[in-house]
Amino acid sequence: MKVLPINRYRFYQSLQPLFLLKKITSKSTNGCLQVFTASASWLFYVQEGKLIYACCTEKMFEIIYKHLQYLSQKIPTLHHGIKERLQAIFETGIENQAIPNPDYLAICWLVKHKYITSPQAGILIEQLALEVLESFLSLKEGSYEFTSYSFLDEMPKYCHLDIRLLVECCQKRSQQRLEGRSSQSRLFSANTKSARVSARSPHLEKNKSSVSFQQHPVANPAQSQSALPKQSTKTDKQNSQSIRQTPTEKKLYNVLCIDDSPIVVNAITRFLDRQVFSVVGINEPLKALVQIIRVKPDIILLDIEMPNLDGYELCSLVRNHSLFQETPIIMITGRTSFIDKARAKIVGASGVLNKPFSQADLIKILFQYLD
Repeated sequence: MKVLPINRYRFYQSLQPLFLLKKITSKSTNGCLQVFTASASWLFYVQEGKLIYACCTEKMFEIIYKHLQYLSQKIPTLHHGIKERLQAIFETGIENQAIPNPDYLAICWLVKHKYITSPQAGILIEQLALEVLESFLSLKEGSYEFTSYSFLDEMPKYCHLDIRLLVECCQKRSQQRLEGRSSQSRLFSANTKSARVSARSPHLEKNKSSVSFQQHPVANPAQSQSALPKQSTKTDKQNSQSIRQTPTEKKLYNVLCIDDSPIVVNAITRFLDRQVFSVVGINEPLKALVQIIRVKPDIILLDIEMPNLDGYELCSLVRNHSLFQETPIIMITGRTSFIDKARAKIVGASGVLNKPFSQADLIKILFQYLD
């Protein structure tokens, strides 16, 4: 699909949502379709023509919390404290910062910490996509662009959804709502016979649309829950008790930053929310090993180019210590050559963060490796 720069549009133009969605269903399509209006933006991430995530910037987290609350009826690990933790990490912690898709980062965090499984994340994303599509299909005007690179390219993927089937499901839902409203209005004016007819639930009537979903099931919220793996054999009463007893204390991640530049250390400290991360900065690499043993960090950010002892040597020393063989070590460097990245892997680095980096880059790689 051709990239259409947003700055080409001085005014909003007439939109055809179905036409735009059709454009991104080709197997060769990878990237993000962004649609803008005066009040909100819609983002559709696709991989080989399949939808991997969709979101709307208006009330982004409210939609997630609503569906998480619904899922919590079947998943005991989704206790009430989860909302507060997500708010602290992904809303309060990045307020007024240019972090792309904190909502998707939140879902990845839930999977990483085993609050939900990968299949359950896929069900959650599908339900979010249906709600986002319903509002998107009603758009009349706006502007749009498509970019072949997206923030989700290097993130975990939990589903690949058929956009056509999602649209059909949205259209069926809309038709059912119209039929429901119509039957309710007839209820007030109907005679005894028609009242008995209208008393039947509209949800039990067969859809008379030509679209068939039997061969291509796209679950509604009730159906989705039946596909969830069972988490426990406890009774509902026991489940509710276990949810109330689940601890909701916030975990503080210890981040050790080793860089001879105070500017870099200060930038990292400023980027990370103090309610979630405790950052310890070290400017002298020769003293770093002692500090690492004392702090026992959850993750280490290590600059490569330092005097006396460079990052490669220090990384190798840390990896040889029995306590830190599994601790994630992220090398910070301005070098981008294949040889430099290979050398980082050889000495035991978990990943590489290239300079200059943004707050989004930093948070993304942290949650990629933090347990």
